Amino acid sequence: MKGSLKLGKVSGIQIEVHWTFTLLLLWVAFIEVQRGGTAATILMNMVFIVVLFFCVVLHELGHALTAKRFQVNTKRITLLPIGGVASLEKIPEKPEQELLVALAGPAVNVVIALLLLLVVPLREYLSLDPESLDNLLNAGDFQNFLFFLFLANTMLVVFNLIPAFPMDGGRVFRALLSFKLGRVKATEVAAGLGQALAVLFFVLGLFLNPFLILIALFIFFGAFGENQMVKRSALLKGHLVQEAMLTDITLLNPETTVEEVINVVLKGTEKQFLVVDGDEVLGIVDHKTVLKHAKEAKRPVVEIMKKEVQEIEASAEVTKALELMAKGSTDFLAVTANGLLAGAIDRANIGEFILLQTNLSAE
Repeated sequence: MKGSLKLGKVSGIQIEVHWTFTLLLLWVAFIEVQRGGTAATILMNMVFIVVLFFCVVLHELGHALTAKRFQVNTKRITLLPIGGVASLEKIPEKPEQELLVALAGPAVNVVIALLLLLVVPLREYLSLDPESLDNLLNAGDFQNFLFFLFLANTMLVVFNLIPAFPMDGGRVFRALLSFKLGRVKATEVAAGLGQALAVLFFVLGLFLNPFLILIALFIFFGAFGENQMVKRSALLKGHLVQEAMLTDITLLNPETTVEEVINVVLKGTEKQFLVVDGDEVLGIVDHKTVLKHAKEAKRPVVEIMKKEVQEIEASAEVTKALELMAKGSTDFLAVTANGLLAGAIDRANIGEFILLQTNLSAE
């Protein structure tokens, strides 16, 4: 995600904080100033937000490390003003696995809340009358800091288990439905409920808290996108790469010049090219790289090509190609058959294949 500060890695997972996170800190500071707070209380609130988001990182690591047990890796965890996002390569398709992955995050917050209960005198807070409680909570001491952290983690558990797909509760709901309805129908039902709750959050956000509007948009479009993705995967199930691959492609040799590639780009619709030497695939050149070096007309493509080439067998399922694209940094794969180059496949052509299958299934 653009504009992110990399904080480090945990178990191979990159932890990042998006620049918009600073907006949350500024908003918290602004609210405290409006309340007549001092520099000390402003600093305390900011520290609280940072510590709370450390709990959010642990929450997302719960998802990521549980998914890793099912051979699903996580590229990164990104902190946003509305919370954390773990970029899993895919969501486990088996209901029992998705259920465990979805519950792992809230379970981390449950553990944190229980640990805080060991040092937070909860009975003392509950035994006070409203006025005494208000006076106690206004004292900016470490005990109150831990008490509010306990409340925040408890709220994270409750909020995340709301069945608003694709939030954790929505994924739990989808996983439970999948045991009876199957993944496609279960996703459709869960996404519909998630979008309905997103509309409710949006309306509440207009009157209560603008952050609810951001969460509503995240849920609404996230539910729509994942519902479409699951339907797409269902359409592709059983179809092989050889059915969707590109075969009429231009192959470049190492000595092909930038000028020659530009002529090919202008005459046709191809945007990415394989560089080959006999039967060996050496690299990939895309039109952006060619345009970048357009002034170096006589330069050979071997000097500007990207050497990392992802390959896939023609007999593999199309869904496998999408998984490789999601894992890597390219949407263009070389297709081989019995060790020899047979063609290529890209995300655009898979999209065309999906449209074709959609129309065929509708007949």
